[in-house]
Amino acid sequence: QVQLVESGGGWVQAGGSLRLSCAASGSIFSLGAMGWYRQAPGKQRESVARITSSSTTNYADSVKGRFTISRDNAKNTVYLQMNSLKPEDTAVYYCNADIRTSRWQGFNDYWGLGTQVTVSS
Repeated sequence: QVQLVESGGGWVQAGGSLRLSCAASGSIFSLGAMGWYRQAPGKQRESVARITSSSTTNYADSVKGRFTISRDNAKNTVYLQMNSLKPEDTAVYYCNADIRTSRWQGFNDYWGLGTQVTVSS
């Protein structure tokens, strides 16, 4: 009953910017840490950025200074502002969230279906 839906992906030239959004919906009792992962062709899925429920953030070294993760708890939404995009940022970006669906259940890990980001040189 929980769904994560990413949006904001697209095609942009190197140096451009994109803003990704991920909205969680459904039965959400508690929303924990959220993050963005990406997977490029032939590569393993990697963590890009994470943000805790108290808004503590961390980033992959490859995106530090260029990407900013944020969240709006009232909207159950996490964002990824991506600036100074590089061709190596090209990947499918996935939203991840730790969610409790009831007071008697622990946190479970949920994933969105992904959104394509393509950066051309």
